[in-house]
Amino acid sequence: MEISQSSVAVLIIYDGDCTFCNAYTQRLQLQQSVGEVELLSARSDDVRVQHYVDRGYDLDEGMLVVTQNEIYAGAAAMHWLSLHTSGAGFFEAMQGFIFSRLWLANLLYPLLKLGRCIWLAMRGRALIGKTYKPKNSS
Repeated sequence: MEISQSSVAVLIIYDGDCTFCNAYTQRLQLQQSVGEVELLSARSDDVRVQHYVDRGYDLDEGMLVVTQNEIYAGAAAMHWLSLHTSGAGFFEAMQGFIFSRLWLANLLYPLLKLGRCIWLAMRGRALIGKTYKPKNSS
């Protein structure tokens, strides 16, 4: 299956059942620096989710940022987002300070994933891989 080039400049695939992931992606201010951005829940039945899962991206391991030329996953996605987020608020300043340093993003991202797993478990929600089954798997 081929996915046609999207009209958006950036596609962000994230866990739509995670309160923190939702809050983070909603607060991003990318349009001024990169153009049109589309947010897509990894739990949706959108064909693009399957496209990336079929290519080996584990959406429980991290969000994806898909640009016209590159795909960034997990800590690299957070790093890319921090370099392209505009805005002058406290959230943007903290996010930029922490995740614009790739070494710090790599260090802290596993803690964010752990927090997400704990939060989902507390809310009785399964991980994405427990609910989403790629069509090419048995």
